[in-house]
Amino acid sequence: MKKLNNIFQLLTALFFGVGLVYFLTYERMWGGYPESAHVVTWLLVGLVIFLAAWGLSMWYMSNLSKKIKQLELDKKELKAMVFDLERGVKMGQIDKKIETPPDDKESSSIKPRENFK
Repeated sequence: MKKLNNIFQLLTALFFGVGLVYFLTYERMWGGYPESAHVVTWLLVGLVIFLAAWGLSMWYMSNLSKKIKQLELDKKELKAMVFDLERGVKMGQIDKKIETPPDDKESSSIKPRENFK
């Protein structure tokens, strides 16, 4: 699709470049000035080619923006899934800590501090 878009843009530039050279050298080659109908025909054909290139470019860009939106949506869903999984693991660890009874063994020989008033 991108290649077709580039081809249409190059075709438009080439058409107008050839038209410019053609009309600048018309007097020398044919010994007169081009008729207005001839010039209008060239410009209308150029306009049609330009509009085709522009429409194709806009269509290509809209397809890319749709893909980008879809990928961003998928990315957000994956982030939410990872967040849920991480939270589930943390909740499982908290549940395990609550289920295990705390050991009240004093492993140190230092007595607890007493507050005197």
